[in-house]
Amino acid sequence: MPIDRKTLEKVVNFVEEKKGRDMMLLDLRGISVITDYFLLVTGNSRIQTRAIADYLQEKLGVWDIRLLRTEGLAEANWVLMDCGDLVIHIMTPETRDFYNLERLWGDAPVVAAGNSRFEGSSLAD
Repeated sequence: MPIDRKTLEKVVNFVEEKKGRDMMLLDLRGISVITDYFLLVTGNSRIQTRAIADYLQEKLGVWDIRLLRTEGLAEANWVLMDCGDLVIHIMTPETRDFYNLERLWGDAPVVAAGNSRFEGSSLAD
């Protein structure tokens, strides 16, 4: 079953509570067969990046989101959490600037960014 708007909002709100910065939720439906959504998040440091990922690992199951795979947790420069319909990228500022996934996926509509979360989005409920 595809991830719904309410669940996406929970994930975004939780990451914001954990002080994730520069959040951007991209809608990749119709653009990529890899996943439906990318959530891009910046942590201030490797310690914070790891902490956000650790907290998310605990919460995802509570929200009935199956975590299929986690990559990069040991180094914590870029933690990728694959949840099937949602892939979460948690990066240090330097890593995010270097890889610039926003530019790479520039054709994807931005569903949520910063304080303008979910306003006027075309998310399926």
